[in-house]
Formats: sequence, C-alpha cells, structure tokens
Amino acid sequence: MPRKLLAVNDSAWLFAESHRTPMHVGMLANFRVPADQPTFVADLVARWREERRFAPPFNFLFKRGPVPSWVEVPDEEIDLDYHLRHSALPAPGSQRELGVLISRLHSAKMDRRYPLWECHVIEGLEEDRWSLYFKAHHSQVDGVGGVRLLRRTMSADPGARGMLPPWAIGTRGPDQSGIVRASRAVEPARVPATPLVTKAAGAVAGANAVASSLGRTYLETVTGRRECDQAAPYRAPKTIFNGRIHTPRRFATQHYPVDRLRAVAQAADGSLNDVFLAICGGALRRYLAENDALPTETLTANVPVSVRPATSGASVGNAITFLYASLGTDVDHPLERMEAIQASVRLGKSRLPAVGRAGMDAYTAALMAPFLGQSILGLGGRGRPASNLVISNVPGPSEARYIDGSRVEEIYPVSLLFNGQALNITAVSYDGEFNIGYTGCRDSLPSLQRIAVYSGEELERLESAYRVG
Repeated sequence: MPRKLLAVNDSAWLFAESHRTPMHVGMLANFRVPADQPTFVADLVARWREERRFAPPFNFLFKRGPVPSWVEVPDEEIDLDYHLRHSALPAPGSQRELGVLISRLHSAKMDRRYPLWECHVIEGLEEDRWSLYFKAHHSQVDGVGGVRLLRRTMSADPGARGMLPPWAIGTRGPDQSGIVRASRAVEPARVPATPLVTKAAGAVAGANAVASSLGRTYLETVTGRRECDQAAPYRAPKTIFNGRIHTPRRFATQHYPVDRLRAVAQAADGSLNDVFLAICGGALRRYLAENDALPTETLTANVPVSVRPATSGASVGNAITFLYASLGTDVDHPLERMEAIQASVRLGKSRLPAVGRAGMDAYTAALMAPFLGQSILGLGGRGRPASNLVISNVPGPSEARYIDGSRVEEIYPVSLLFNGQALNITAVSYDGEFNIGYTGCRDSLPSLQRIAVYSGEELERLESAYRVG
C-alpha cells in the first residue's frame, strides 16, 4: 500500500495525543427535516451505509514507523460500520440533550487501528430537526481545511438529491457544492529558470526572517521586559483554565447575526476578529471574577492564523501558524479592552515572518515546539502556561447549504484541549450567522454554559458603548 509521509507539524498532533487529550476536531451541523419526508434521516442513513467509496483523508491509516506515515487503505478493507453511527436523542431532544451527547462523543479518543474519523447521524432534535457530528484527527485537517471539505460535501442547491456522504468526497471526490468557480483560460506564463545563487539567497533571507520573528516573539518571554501591549509565550498568568485536564468534555454553543459584530467592528475601526476577541475577553473576565479566580494580569489567547492560499482546494494536513494576543481581562471597560486587543493583535501580526509555505512551516514548528514538547512529554499544565486558551475564527459558507434538500441551520466547531489549556473557543460563520462552539474540560470548568451566556451580554455592552444596534 502506498505511503504518504507526514509533515513534522502534522505528526506532532499524533505524538501529543493521550486518552486525556485526544487530538481530534469536530463539526456539529443542525438540519431541518424536509416537511414532506418524515423518514428522511432513516432513509439517508440507509443510503449512506451502501456507499463504500472512500476518498483521502478518510482512507488514510496512521503508521508510526519506520517514519510517521499515512497508508492509503483499499475501500474493501474499511469497516464502515465502525465509522458511521446512527443515534437518537432522548426526549425532549433540546439543545441540552444534544450538548450532553456531543460532549460524550467528543471525549473519546479514536482507535488508531482504523482511519481516524467518525460520522454520527443524530435524530430526534426538537422542532423536526436532526444533527450531523463529524470528527477527524487534527493531524489531517485544520479549521480552514475542514470548512473547505464541508463546502465540497454540502450543496448550495436545495434541489440536489442523491448526494454522497462526506467520506466519499474528501479531497478527491466530486465537488457537490453546486457552485461554479470562475476560471480564466489564460496561457500559463513561462517562468524563467531561477539561478541557483538566487535560490540560495532567498533561502537565507527566509531563514533570517524566521529567526528574527522568533527572536522578537520570545524576547519578552526570556527577558521579562514587556513591550506596550505585548503578548508573548509563557508570560500568561496561570488560571483555572491552565491545570491538568481529564477525559470528560463539556460543549456549549452561542450564535449571533454576523451583521451585529460587523457593526461594532466598523464603529471600532477594527476587524470582526477583534470584536470576537473582545467578546471572549469580557466573558472570561466575568466568569473568572465570579469564581474568585481573576488574575490581575491580562489573559493571553493563542490565535490560529491560516496560511492556506485562498485559491487552493481541500487538502490533507495543516496550514496554520499562531500569534499571541492580549484579551484585556485586566480592564472592565469594553472600549479600553477593545483598544488593548487591537494593539496586541497588530503587534502579533507584525511579528509573523513574510516567508513562503516552507518557511512558515519552519516558523510554526519552532514557535510551538516548547508547547507541543510539553504535551508529548506529559508536562503540560504543571508550570506557567504558554497561553490561557485558544480562540479561533474560521470563515464558513456565506450561503445556505443542504444535504438532499435538508437545510443546514447552524454549524458549530468542536475543538481539542491540552493539559494546560482546558478551554477552547472557536467560531464559524455561516449564512449570515456567527456560530461559536465552547469546548471545555468538565472537571476543570464549573458551569461552562455561563461563558457562552456572558459572551452575548458582552456583545450587548460593546454595542451600547459604540452606540450601534
């Protein structure tokens, strides 16, 4: 069977994995059952069980040695009964029952004897709805890559029927989106051969840029001297989010119209992501204060940044780097918090090296090496944290999507945790809505749902402060 070597940054997620810290990410989508098809879910599952074609990465099996690799497994050797699960919620089938089920499903580490994915079809959600929970290993897909796979799987055409399941689409199966991408029939330009000395000079310049960026990023970590609005690795205060974690997870959700966040962003002369960080900062400040656990220093967020080209298609593996940003939890006023976050994000972005994909992979590997090294050695959560939590924002489809005419109503990300980071907040925008998933360690965070509630109240505070809405 053919082998595909893993990139260093991808294999790190596998070696950092344990039963307490499974390294998979998930997607929860809620659908409306078509009014004229009361048996829609059962019929869909029955049809999907007959689909035995598997596209990458859903036919990849991990082999640890002699070097970390993916082996492409023949279709007939994949046990679909293991990967495809059909469940039903207990009555009344509310968001609470759904959250409990997703928390339990997301807690379990996947069996490496099989390709690393699961598809759960869940019926019985209130108001004639059903859910699809899909999880895959982070070594195979990051947030942006996962959304690109989703775009290929779900159609923008409500009339599309007989659609293939996600595992038959992957990165090589047919694009079911129904969206025609504009293409230009232009004769490719002839690229002149680059002299070897020029290539060498470019490699040296890239290495210098990476070294310079790492030096600036870790300067305050090493010296303890803080630049204005600086957020650096291993200078975050230790909080209840930053101890050792356990296997059980909690999952909560929240969603708002994207236009509400955009209105605040416009008033603040910032970005939608600035507003998202400010909402999270305010919610976390209130949550920690109520638990008598608010540090005097501001919390620091690790913010993933996609380096995947906008024009590239779905692919296996990760294409992300990270920046560190202040959350302004040391101030109560929402406008002051927003200003602190914006300044910190600008500084963080200025530190990212202007290099190509290979250079950025090297930068990310070096930047995250201490953190992932701790995870691999089982030392996470014992000292000062690299950051307090991960906060991520992934743009999703801007138009409504369907599976066999069943409309997707919401899409929520379900993320991963580490020893030393018991909370992850990730958002996906979809069809005019901003959908946030809160993934936490059940034993570390009492009443995780309060953070989701406080997020909405912090958005209202921002709207009031900026006089929008």
